[in-house]
Amino acid sequence: MMHPLRWNDLQDFVAIARAGQLSRAASGLGVDPTTMGRRLRRLERVLGQTLFEKTREGQVLTEAGERLLAHAEAMQRAADRIEERPGNAHELTGLLRVSVSEGFGAWFVAEHLGDFVERHPALVVDLVASSGFLSPSKRETDIAILLARPRAGPVVSAKLSDYALRLYAARAYADRHGAPANTTALREHRLIGYIPDLLYAPELRYLNEIDEALAPTVRSSSILAQHRLIASGVGLGVLPCFIGDADPALVRVLPEMRIQRSFWMVTHQDTRQLQRVRAFKDWLTALVQERRGRLTGE
Repeated sequence: MMHPLRWNDLQDFVAIARAGQLSRAASGLGVDPTTMGRRLRRLERVLGQTLFEKTREGQVLTEAGERLLAHAEAMQRAADRIEERPGNAHELTGLLRVSVSEGFGAWFVAEHLGDFVERHPALVVDLVASSGFLSPSKRETDIAILLARPRAGPVVSAKLSDYALRLYAARAYADRHGAPANTTALREHRLIGYIPDLLYAPELRYLNEIDEALAPTVRSSSILAQHRLIASGVGLGVLPCFIGDADPALVRVLPEMRIQRSFWMVTHQDTRQLQRVRAFKDWLTALVQERRGRLTGE
């Protein structure tokens, strides 16, 4: 007896293909990994094909899996278009996943996101704010706010905004130790920064841009942890101005020193026209234009 394909099984298959690991895909969907594994085996039995090879890194698509992924993603795009038919134009539904850097997500997007969800109450919004990014080219996220423009892949990107970073210290630290008069004097202070071999983007190398001799001695992979370390008086460190200037416990150090970076908004070329994706892009673009001074530290 021929068993029918189940749409949920196909959706799980697509999630595993995008995540590259069954456990990671299950976590992203809030599903038990054992349940997801059972659904995958059921799908492979129905099709009579092996869809993934198990490797040390995770699941890798077989040739049959690659073919199925192309069909399944086409089905997903069709389902998205049906879901966003004209009759629903004023009531966005479904899931919108946005991947942003930890600091920008926690200190800027999250602060204002309530406005967006108030406008679209039927939409489920995932704000993935972490040390690292999900990939729009692999369809792991609908929108990604990246620190550099992607050089390849089926994506569409546009600069969202430049932003500035500066050196900060706790007011109590500056009162106790004094403020360095120049970059050379920074070498006499305890510096806080990223763990070099855990950097998820080369754009996060800040201290070397100030002085090649500078190196952090208290290090964290989290910009939020670095902020807490600086605010508690452990040492000096570089922070985005939208974090440092928003904390009244901090003061700028060497205020003439300014580092500039950029945020890029990236979407998959096949989903960029979905109404929920366009709505968020338009909302975030308008928000950034309105609050640009906070990002640039002016």
